[in-house]
Amino acid sequence: MDLPYGLTIRGLLKKDNKILILKRDSKSKTNPNRWELPGGKVDPGEFFDEALVREFIEETNLNIEIGSLVGAIQDDFSHKRTVVIIMEVKTSDYDIKISDEHIDWKWATLKEIKNLEQASSLKTLLKDKNYKL
Repeated sequence: MDLPYGLTIRGLLKKDNKILILKRDSKSKTNPNRWELPGGKVDPGEFFDEALVREFIEETNLNIEIGSLVGAIQDDFSHKRTVVIIMEVKTSDYDIKISDEHIDWKWATLKEIKNLEQASSLKTLLKDKNYKL
């Protein structure tokens, strides 16, 4: 049987040449205790830009504006395949309050991120030379 596809949207938020990343909870079904960009699943019938705004509020308490496409990748798991769309985002409010899905957050440089345990989609994004973070 072919694995089903899901759609995930993630946001690349920068401040002072650093990127906002979140650390997943140890109980997460996928990528436990790994660092990722904020975002999440697109619900059936939901536009992906609306999903990104919703997920950012849920995960960080930040209202965002969506910018340009960074890229898209495929993330394969044992139970599903996911297409991940990554968009640039901006905010004027940096009062971050993370959800229960995550246990930590930080602003990190690319060099710092490369030394952390990254979620599979972030790891794939960092390996691909076509994407400029």
